[in-house]
Amino acid sequence: MSVKPIITLGDPRLRLKGEPVDSFGKYLSELLDDLTHTMRAAPGVGLAAPQLGVALQACVVEVEGQLHELVNPRIVRTNGDDHDLEGCLSIPGYVAYVTRRDQVWVVAQNRHGRKIKVNGKGLLSRALQHELDHLDGKLYIDYLDSMDDLIPVNAMHDGEGATEEELATLA
Repeated sequence: MSVKPIITLGDPRLRLKGEPVDSFGKYLSELLDDLTHTMRAAPGVGLAAPQLGVALQACVVEVEGQLHELVNPRIVRTNGDDHDLEGCLSIPGYVAYVTRRDQVWVVAQNRHGRKIKVNGKGLLSRALQHELDHLDGKLYIDYLDSMDDLIPVNAMHDGEGATEEELATLA
């Protein structure tokens, strides 16, 4: 397990679509461990394999001390809307208001290939949607009307006094 460099905006690998995982062995376990270690070191609340330059359908999300390792995830149900700040480890120093679904139900596989289900609300819902977007080569800035909607994080610290949770960087 090691901290890997996170790919940032401008690197074409960030737009790679993850291929389905069909081998649940040592390589996948090491990838999930690296994703977790890198996410925690950043720090962030999620990280997807394409952000490390690996085009596989694998990501991790950790909210309120609960780590979710998701392989071949898909959203099967959603509910409500939530408009809140979102950031990304691949777009450091910026956040923006993005509308997401307030609650999502995700079906995935774990590192051993067993089916798992995750029901996320609030920040967990936002993080799950954010990471699953990465697996499709999509970034949160794709939801913005203009790049002018990006807010520099230092401007928020200086001006509005945003809380740490509001500035929580997804991935």
